[in-house]
Amino acid sequence: MTEKVIVTNLTALKQKYGSGLKRIRAAVRRLIAADRKRAVRTRLVALDNKATMKKLGAPAVTDAADPEQNKNAIDAIFKRLTPEYLLILGAVDVVPHQDLKNPVYDGDDDPDEFAYSDMPYACEAPYSTKPQDFIAATRVVGRLPDATGGSDPAYLVGLLNTAATWQSLPDQSYSAYLGFSTQTWEKSTRLSLRKVFGSGDDLQLSPPRGSKWKAAQLARLAHFINCHGAPADFRFYGERKSDGDQPVSHDARWIDGKITRGTVAAAECCYGSELYDPALATGHAGICSTYLGGGAYGFVGATTIAYGPNARNDDADLMCQFFLRHVLAGASIGRAFLEARQEFAQSPAELDPFNIKTLAQFTLLGDPSIQPVTSMEDSTPHAARRKTGKRAVAAAAATAGRADRRRKLMNTGLTIEHTQARAVRSGQARVPPGVKRALLKLARDSRMLRPRILSYQIQRPAAPPRPTAAKALARKTAAPTGFHVVLGKQRRKGVTPAVVGIVAKEVAGVIVSTREVFRR
Repeated sequence: MTEKVIVTNLTALKQKYGSGLKRIRAAVRRLIAADRKRAVRTRLVALDNKATMKKLGAPAVTDAADPEQNKNAIDAIFKRLTPEYLLILGAVDVVPHQDLKNPVYDGDDDPDEFAYSDMPYACEAPYSTKPQDFIAATRVVGRLPDATGGSDPAYLVGLLNTAATWQSLPDQSYSAYLGFSTQTWEKSTRLSLRKVFGSGDDLQLSPPRGSKWKAAQLARLAHFINCHGAPADFRFYGERKSDGDQPVSHDARWIDGKITRGTVAAAECCYGSELYDPALATGHAGICSTYLGGGAYGFVGATTIAYGPNARNDDADLMCQFFLRHVLAGASIGRAFLEARQEFAQSPAELDPFNIKTLAQFTLLGDPSIQPVTSMEDSTPHAARRKTGKRAVAAAAATAGRADRRRKLMNTGLTIEHTQARAVRSGQARVPPGVKRALLKLARDSRMLRPRILSYQIQRPAAPPRPTAAKALARKTAAPTGFHVVLGKQRRKGVTPAVVGIVAKEVAGVIVSTREVFRR
């Protein structure tokens, strides 16, 4: 029985590191041995090894850059081994993100043609580029990335050593946080911090705060970041409310070597978990990679442009909140992220286009089996493991507990798949004249320049027969027939464009609700 599978492409790693691959394989063996002591049986599977993949009944990957080949291979491994954890070893030039089409792509205001994603690796659905096909995660998945375009194995060896030597700490160790945001998103971020940590009183704003955080602040083990981000950039940015100026709020060069081992971070910023080639940014890796290199246990962020409201919580806010809350409750970072995905997918009555992009783009970087906070349910097995005679009992209890949780999470994911409605882009959808007038007025009120309207149908899965009371309720409440999105920029100086999105829900030609989101 295998509880954890590490998947990678050895050919791709060999091309990057040459003889340095021996150091990486030795570090993987140390991780497997360390997992065994934690009652987790771990196996390395090379996606490109034809003999190994044949034994598993899985197609071997012959083109490391092909998302479809990698998705098919990993799906087949899951079906054969049913692991409780999947660790993707390597950056996107070893095992690629999946190429999901961005549901709010318009070529200008949101120029992300794809919402690059690890979400499909966590789903039962077969390969597709349609993001609405991957709203129901059922698998615990994380990625331990090396340096994209790298040639020195030391960085990845260091990450593997962190994964091999992690230790759980009492929840009090994560109660103090470093939380910072822009002036414009103060209300939203303070609300998030209250929901996760019980208080938002220690929120730091940029400006006036800059990027040179005090050692005592950086040393805190929980980081919540709600700032601006840009592609291939090792900085995050704040925003002044009065004029939109964007000073640097976080700088990978400043924090390099100053992150405390065991840190868990969640960042709402655009491109917060982008695994770009450091050669694109004067040789420095991104903030997410710098956190991991400093010994952080996990980092959750977005691969592309992320969205959230100004004064309340939604989209990027919720993904980061849910993840940290589950980590603080004692879940492994992989389980915490799966629970966050499922909680987010069930939050609205129908998933609108921004919801779907959020699900697609947020990824977990780190070994998914790491458990930062000691939970009550796991404290007994850990204590029992100290006595030789009780190790087998403790291991069996830990394995049974994980298996029970995975069954529950699988059932939750399948329920989402079979019940949750989702937006589907429709190029031919007609926008009713009254709806169009209302949308353009909302755009003017938000000071949008050259607003664009995108339209969507609502796709509802074939549901099982419903009780009489549910049918009666459905008859009384008209079901939404579509979504419409208005995207546009506002005038603002700064590093990142000021993009505003308004999503409107339509019922039979009438807008029944709207919400406004902003580019992070």
